[in-house]
Amino acid sequence: MLRVHPSHGHNMSIVNGISRIGFMKGGKSALWKDEEIADVITGKAVSFIEKSRDKPFFLYFATHDVHVPRVPDPRFVGSSGMGPRGDAIIEFDWSVGELQKTLKRLGIEQNTIIILTSDNGPVVDDGYKDLAVELLGNHKPAGPFRGGKYSSFEGGTRVPGILSWPGTVNPGVSANLLCQIDLLATFSELLKTKLPQGAAPDSEKHLDAWLNKGGEGRKVLVLQNVNNNLSIEDGRWKYIAPGGGATYNPQTNTELGNLNQDQLYDLSKDPGEKSNIASQNLKIVQILRSRLNKIRKAR
Repeated sequence: MLRVHPSHGHNMSIVNGISRIGFMKGGKSALWKDEEIADVITGKAVSFIEKSRDKPFFLYFATHDVHVPRVPDPRFVGSSGMGPRGDAIIEFDWSVGELQKTLKRLGIEQNTIIILTSDNGPVVDDGYKDLAVELLGNHKPAGPFRGGKYSSFEGGTRVPGILSWPGTVNPGVSANLLCQIDLLATFSELLKTKLPQGAAPDSEKHLDAWLNKGGEGRKVLVLQNVNNNLSIEDGRWKYIAPGGGATYNPQTNTELGNLNQDQLYDLSKDPGEKSNIASQNLKIVQILRSRLNKIRKAR
């Protein structure tokens, strides 16, 4: 049984004894079993690909696995040694593998683009007591980065970004600054289509960068945390504007990065954002602050 603190916002509906975010409608016909979700949506995705193999298609495959409540299929339970959270990640890997095998089986792997990414950095304890913290061991979900989901720090916004296109993309790791918001403009460039006037004003075309073919990526990227505090980075320097609100989320054990002072980090030397060097680099702070304010006013 998974239990959640009633004040955490996950207590609005109960399905199979598990409390949820949001109120559910639709009666019994709208109910589901958590442990069957991965199999059901993976099966439907495979079926869609099979039916669409002879024509262009777009598939948005949004899994539930790692998001709470984490209830993997019984065949994955215990597979990670890290409790439901780890088991759900292995279940997600299985789903991705099933889609890849389908493309290969149908002979359309070479002309299908797969993008794997996430909407935010990791959160281990998000209210459900599923031993995620206790069984984490030495594993660091955000790697060397500070913070996690909700945070201004890199652990909150630097997420996996994998683009697979066999025979077209250059395999390797890219240091380019890219953002999911750029996918719309980038694919319009790939497909040689024009976006409607005024559409996606923040989206930038960076096809060569996504394909790892020498593109430079973004010059700057503006980020926002859960308290609406803004930061800006250029691939090396990151400036976090002064902001109010809590500096720490005790429920998720996450630093939010909110301070009433300028913060500046050199990500090339300090990817973990351990040393605030704003006071030693006032000119860089001024340049990035001015750029951030200019972007903010333009919106």
